[in-house]
Amino acid sequence: MDFDQYIVDAFTAELFKGNSAAIVPIDDWLDEALMQNIAVENNLSETAFIKLIGPNHYEIRWFSPLTEIDFCGHATLASAFVIFNQLGGGGDLIFSTLKVGDLKVQQLEDGRIEMIFPNQCPQVCSDVPPALLKGLSIAPKTVLLNRQAYFAVYSTADDVNKVQYQSELLKTLAPLDVVVTGPSEQYDFISRYFWPASGGDEDPVTGSIHSGLAPYWANSLGKNELIAYQASKRGGVLYCKIDAGRVLVSGHAVLYSQAKIFV
Repeated sequence: MDFDQYIVDAFTAELFKGNSAAIVPIDDWLDEALMQNIAVENNLSETAFIKLIGPNHYEIRWFSPLTEIDFCGHATLASAFVIFNQLGGGGDLIFSTLKVGDLKVQQLEDGRIEMIFPNQCPQVCSDVPPALLKGLSIAPKTVLLNRQAYFAVYSTADDVNKVQYQSELLKTLAPLDVVVTGPSEQYDFISRYFWPASGGDEDPVTGSIHSGLAPYWANSLGKNELIAYQASKRGGVLYCKIDAGRVLVSGHAVLYSQAKIFV
């Protein structure tokens, strides 16, 4: 079998920044082991498989090099980019997922792709795992929790940039990952995302976690529109908005490659 595959840099307007995702359009679902092997071979944060099931309606599944992922923002953005720019699609899209319901996506006038996410605002964690505190080199001022991750909140962007992590300790927190975040002078807030149990040590840009970060910082800063920066080595900018209990996350994307894979 052979399939088209596209690699897209998401949450960036320039190549070699943001987070890369491989997008594989398919007519029928492949065996899970095969999809996982393709993701291992690609060795990117995520490989997304998309299947057209109706007009502008796709099913989507995401695989890291380690496992299938419940919810991935940057690969959803990258998938929409491929549909709009490579597959001749247009208009509003719907991506049906296994774990987080239907995700609506649209392209804005300035070219950004906007995704409508469920609001996954974190709550104060009453029982902070010792492995989390030991696994971070700087103690956070508070720790929050949602269905996806622990949120270690810092007072400054400098602490977020400087904090170091011990992967082996954070791995014991599975299935939860860890996001560190703080306020920023240049942006409204910044973050970094560590997921050694699910995909890798540090994710370049994580769209899904902004379904929790954006409402938290909206409440903290008293504003419903925010610009966020994920401060990884590659870096990425995310535009966030809280609207009617939903979280809208948008960003740019660029195509890196188009190829055939043979499996």
